[in-house]
Amino acid sequence: MHKSRFFGGIALAASCLAGCGVATASPDQDAPVPADPTKISFVDPATVPGLTTRSLSEGESGGRYIHASYPAFADTPEFNQELEKEARRQVGEFQRETRGTTAPAKPEINMDWQLPVVSDSVIAVRLRTGVFYGANWGDSTKTLWFDRKDRRLRGLVQDDQGVRRAVLARFTERGITTLPNDVGFDSLTFNPDGDLVVEFDECEVADCSQGRVAVAVPKEQARPLLTATGRRAQDAAAQPVRQSPPLSPEPTETTEPAETTGTTEHTEPPTKPTETTGTTEPTGTTELMGATAATGTGTSTTDCSIAKCVALTFDDGPGPYTPELLDQLARAHARATFFTVGLNVAADPQVVRRMVREGHVVANHSWSHRDLSKLSSSRVADSLTRTQDTLAAATGERPTLVRPPYGAIGKEVQTVSQRMGLALVNWSVDTQDGQYRDPTEVAQKAVGGARPGAIILMHDIHRSTVDAVPAILKALQGKGYALVTVPELYGSSEMRAGRLYTAGPLDRATR
Repeated sequence: MHKSRFFGGIALAASCLAGCGVATASPDQDAPVPADPTKISFVDPATVPGLTTRSLSEGESGGRYIHASYPAFADTPEFNQELEKEARRQVGEFQRETRGTTAPAKPEINMDWQLPVVSDSVIAVRLRTGVFYGANWGDSTKTLWFDRKDRRLRGLVQDDQGVRRAVLARFTERGITTLPNDVGFDSLTFNPDGDLVVEFDECEVADCSQGRVAVAVPKEQARPLLTATGRRAQDAAAQPVRQSPPLSPEPTETTEPAETTGTTEHTEPPTKPTETTGTTEPTGTTELMGATAATGTGTSTTDCSIAKCVALTFDDGPGPYTPELLDQLARAHARATFFTVGLNVAADPQVVRRMVREGHVVANHSWSHRDLSKLSSSRVADSLTRTQDTLAAATGERPTLVRPPYGAIGKEVQTVSQRMGLALVNWSVDTQDGQYRDPTEVAQKAVGGARPGAIILMHDIHRSTVDAVPAILKALQGKGYALVTVPELYGSSEMRAGRLYTAGPLDRATR
């Protein structure tokens, strides 16, 4: 599909996807408003056993911003390969188009995902990609359907021309009488009634001001146009209980996919684990926030006015390697701060509950890792609020810290953060683990940059970073450092909403 302007996050789209079928309010305010036939329902990813979120990314210090996430299922390695292939294809195209760019605003690609259908016969993943080249966002949507019967990607329709005629019949009501010849049907799914929903991007078939355009082809009219996979998908989408099925044993993936330069490496994810125990400051007055770290059973806060402290921070998770990282931290009796992506939390809330239970601080890293400094105040608030709500639902606590993706902070980000009671936290040591995938080099950068009060940036979505952590823990503790959470660095001085913190109080450097 053509690229066009990018809309906000998953929760907004899931609750109200506007399109051709949208009805306007009746002059009679008591009259019922017809339901939007193009509204799509989505499966809660937390109900899908074995699902994890995978990410392709480049680090904060690069000349462009890359963050593409997609799901991986424990029992469908073939589908996982196809999803990764599509993500790498889009990221690779963006990398080629932005090579050597000198735009004042960094180019950016951001991919997130939703699950229209997860059943024992078919799975659908709706990938939404926003691209920014320096002016406006472009948006594209692609829905991939995996047939569990023959374990292959399959199309939904066998009669493209029939779908084209059905779409045009509904477009006529809006004054659209033709479709461009190059328009494909990249995003097809079903509403809960079983009607076929055909989605188009902004500007693709209508004026850009109309936003997302979608058509619902009635169930009985669509049925003859569908493939066997399409009919099974239609039946699955129309089920009243949209709950994922239990996993069945399937063969494991044995081949390693080719890597894209500068993006994360991947292995097949494990199933979701069982829970176990185990200073630049903007001007202006802001409200005080508590600075006590979240603690679990058997843990306590550290007084960093006495101890020599360093804060390890991990961005972009939770991911498939996060449970292993938590095991490493537990063995070393170390605490950390996790800046989590809301979409990932929604997919795997139990690992976030484990973080809190084991004494770590869980903080906000936006909903889908878009550069918030490019967004309006309402979009910033939407991204942060949905993440706050998701974390509160998972842990019972609302974070008091936020790290904007890429460390990018504008006026809107600061204003919204202050209003929401969130202190802004960046870092003083960048391990550059987004660019370098050598555990030894990551460890050297973390240990070499450490000083009392340092905030060290890492990412728990990288296998190589998690592999580096044991050496980091051993070296820092060997140098006498206490490994604490970010709020512990500030102790009784507390942190203030809306202010930016990049390291602990400066007098730590003289200890």
